Amino acid sequence: MTDRRPLLRAIFDAAVAAAHPNVVLSAHLPPAPKGKVICLAAGKGAAAMAAAAERHYLDTLGLDPSRLTGLATTRHGHGVPTRRIRVVEAGHPVPDEAGLRAADETLRLAAEATADDLLLVLLSGGGSANWIAPADGVSFAQKQQVNRALLRSGAPIGEMNVVRKHLSRIKGGRLARAGQRAAEIVTLAISDVPHDDPSAIASGPTVPDSSTLTDARALVAKYNLTVDDAVRRALDDVRNESCKPGDPAFARARFEMIAKPKASLDAAIKVAKDAGYEVVGLGADLEGEAREVAANHARLALKAQSEGKRTAILSGGELTVTVRGNGRGGPNQEYALALADTLKDTSGIVALAADTDGADGGAGSATDPAGALIDQTTFAKMKSLGLDPAAYLANNDATAFFSATGDLLLTGPTLTNVNDVRVILVDPA
Repeated sequence: MTDRRPLLRAIFDAAVAAAHPNVVLSAHLPPAPKGKVICLAAGKGAAAMAAAAERHYLDTLGLDPSRLTGLATTRHGHGVPTRRIRVVEAGHPVPDEAGLRAADETLRLAAEATADDLLLVLLSGGGSANWIAPADGVSFAQKQQVNRALLRSGAPIGEMNVVRKHLSRIKGGRLARAGQRAAEIVTLAISDVPHDDPSAIASGPTVPDSSTLTDARALVAKYNLTVDDAVRRALDDVRNESCKPGDPAFARARFEMIAKPKASLDAAIKVAKDAGYEVVGLGADLEGEAREVAANHARLALKAQSEGKRTAILSGGELTVTVRGNGRGGPNQEYALALADTLKDTSGIVALAADTDGADGGAGSATDPAGALIDQTTFAKMKSLGLDPAAYLANNDATAFFSATGDLLLTGPTLTNVNDVRVILVDPA
């Protein structure tokens, strides 16, 4: 059988390349102001976005370097060299003290902006964890504990961010409030959320938020989150309500999406079509439990094969895992593991599932896997080693399974984030 792994990887790489800051940012950068450009960036693409902004203002426009300043806060291992905008590497998915200090400095820089200055905010996925500024009365340790509980709950990212926004001094429009003396606040964002909701990207630090403290309390109850009393008090305190439409903070604020998951999925689809596959596109906004979505997609693949169709099934979005075991992994690895369990006696079907940022779950290291691949070599190795995918699924231990089979996808940091890409290639048996 032909090795389809190079094609799977080419499809994934096309999705990532379409959203790289070097490709998408410069055309959207605003003109230089009378005063300074103060660049505040957060997320997995933050350093790459800051470096691209530097090239635009310093090299293309010839801006005096003294008029460009700022801070980019990114995930550990995602930093790149910069000249004027300082880069801080911080914790993700669980925040750390580097992110705590960086968020405080970010708020200070925003507050120092004058009526001659441009506040340029560059956002990408991961910004919610990178910018950690606990609400008054909530300790850093308590905020970390809330993040861990949310990550294990199976809640979709939008719901996680509702809780985060109401326990923060920077999220939910509060960064705009801190910088409202600037001449203009321009936010350019790479979307990592289903349906591209601006208030969900990095928890919406510069846009109005329609969710409420009541919503946040309801989610704590819905997922039976274990939180400290200080957190419950904060969610009862009206001073922690997020910024709503009409707030003066947004009078001179503009938001623009510069890269969306759909554009990346379209780039991936083109590669699959050019390779001769009939594409079934399931959209860029899928949500749901990873193993359940995998079961649905496996059925689609088996049906296509039974009909003798050479088919590529592609989808984006962000799946979730309700953690019940003690293993390691992320939603893409769990999806691939569930596929392996269903398709283990099948030939002619291969798959890749990976996060476009290069990290699927993991411990916050730059060497975390992006996801996993499966094909006939996976199934053969699984049988030779006596591995039971169902047992690994029960323990949420996809990383250990694919470490044993040699099928982890290791890309390193990609410096962008437009959610996940899942590809199933079906050839007639």
